[in-house]
Amino acid sequence: MNGPAIQTLFDWLLDGAQSAPTAVDVVERVGRDLHAAGVPVERLMAFVLTLHPNVAGRSFRWEAGKPVKVGELSTQARLATVGDKNPVGEVAATKHECRIRLVPFPKDCPFGVAKDLASDGFTDYVCMPMMFHDGETHAVSFATKHPGGFSDEHLSALRRIMRPLSRIGEGLAVRRTASNVLAVYTGKRTSEHIMAGRIHRGDVDMIRAAIWFSDLRGFTELSGRIEPHETIALLNELFDCQVPAIDAHGGEVLKFIGDGLLAIFPISSEAEIATQCAAALSAAREAFVALDARNAKASREIRFGLALHVGEIAYGNIGGATRLDFTAIGPAVNLAARLEGLTGKLGKRLVVSEAFAEHVPGGAFAPVGTFELKGIAGAQQVFAGSP
Repeated sequence: MNGPAIQTLFDWLLDGAQSAPTAVDVVERVGRDLHAAGVPVERLMAFVLTLHPNVAGRSFRWEAGKPVKVGELSTQARLATVGDKNPVGEVAATKHECRIRLVPFPKDCPFGVAKDLASDGFTDYVCMPMMFHDGETHAVSFATKHPGGFSDEHLSALRRIMRPLSRIGEGLAVRRTASNVLAVYTGKRTSEHIMAGRIHRGDVDMIRAAIWFSDLRGFTELSGRIEPHETIALLNELFDCQVPAIDAHGGEVLKFIGDGLLAIFPISSEAEIATQCAAALSAAREAFVALDARNAKASREIRFGLALHVGEIAYGNIGGATRLDFTAIGPAVNLAARLEGLTGKLGKRLVVSEAFAEHVPGGAFAPVGTFELKGIAGAQQVFAGSP
């Protein structure tokens, strides 16, 4: 084994792995350098839990001569496997490494992964704790096909590397957690702005966007008849009909306003106006299909009205000195909100502004009247069609 090469890898990690900006880059470098230094690692897997409502954790799998594969464990999948025996879970619980010599294979081994590795020709496996400062324990496993498995010298090198690797892993995990939480609460586009440093009050851009404003029909009356936890469950079902469709068509949910939802489909050039309006309309159609499917099998029907508009908005930070909100404001947003208020009066699920209708070809919308809207200068021609 090449001791100086191990020292070089140790120093590189200790200095912050400057040339490897992502977890994939770090895992690839560690696996490759260990193998080149004479530590016979043919398979390396790093497992890191994460803070995300849908993703419980991520895995990074390196094998000699292959690109790193990234996997995600859903929260539901993790809950379904609670109680299952696996080395990663044992290491996370005990904070001690778990080693399994695969040749000869131990008859009392409870781990399915060990059986799979043995059948693939691996001779030795070790899973080591990757401990963070807050006490949370993650794991990195190493497997080899080397005759006789890992020697004591090999294991000593792996344990040594784990010390700085844990610090690098923690730094990357903290940054990803911050990015995940921001994206969940503010949206992907907005979170990228915040992570890039747009955190000062008054940092505002004027952008064009197709604007989505929706609202649950009869919310005040409904919330007065049912328990708060039932109201929350219904709102979650309502938003589940809309958010996936908005995300799928490149929109971004900016905020939930009680039973209302504000989203935008940003427009970067004149050529994109029609495209983004079409994207918003496609999302609307999918949302109403999801709503109809939900109502067909639910005991309590819910409905929402939706208005679509296109215009210029102020997109950025507003708020107090110590509490900011990244949002969109402006006359175009106000108009979208006022248009949504017409859906119930007109008996329409979807209404759009004249500006929006102009950019949707094929006569998808027909005028339903001209209306004076509170706080909006001038009468507004309103269009509706079948979503």
